[in-house]
Amino acid sequence: MRKFYTCASVLSADMRNLEKVSKELESSGVDMLHFDVMDGVFVPNLSFGFPILKAVDMSTNLFLDVHLMITDPLRYISQTISAGADLITFHIESSSAPYETIAAIKNGGVKAGIVIKPGTPYEAILPFIELVDVVLVMTVEPGFGGQSFMEDMLDKVRALRKYIDDRNLSVHIQVDGGINDKTIAKAVEAGADMLVVGSYLFNQSSISDGLEVLRNAVSE
Repeated sequence: MRKFYTCASVLSADMRNLEKVSKELESSGVDMLHFDVMDGVFVPNLSFGFPILKAVDMSTNLFLDVHLMITDPLRYISQTISAGADLITFHIESSSAPYETIAAIKNGGVKAGIVIKPGTPYEAILPFIELVDVVLVMTVEPGFGGQSFMEDMLDKVRALRKYIDDRNLSVHIQVDGGINDKTIAKAVEAGADMLVVGSYLFNQSSISDGLEVLRNAVSE
């Protein structure tokens, strides 16, 4: 089975104790933190701002994966980097020019990724795929946690995995939405190697135990 990385979505964490949660995630063995920034315009919800991202960055040594679900990501790239991002992903459906946005991220010394919503064909990101480190396939509609996994999105993952492997590209495939002990193996089998886990992980009595269940589900 393909090696994969677990990305804990801060959106589902206890907002009253972010420092404690960050430390617990770090000690549990999670690979990175996934941080969703929403503007209430591009998606119908508001989430965290950059001061919260900076506070999380100061609380942990974990890799920070920042997903910009905003209308004009290019405008905020420098702030995102200054707040501690190690990877910035932005939507192909946003108003920012993809080439310029990728260049701004890379010039800031961090990794870049591009995202597609469920309704967007995977072909939309192919012109940019050799320029990025990660492609993110949304397996729910972006904007809210706790949604059900859209299994038909795995066809996009399979197509992207074939495209990447055929060209021997060093590009990760991330999936975000509805990942749990029943869906994680399907996503990895389809070709994903970065799995964003939110509600399922934080609803467990122990994050460490939840991670073990997820890893066992993939290895079975």
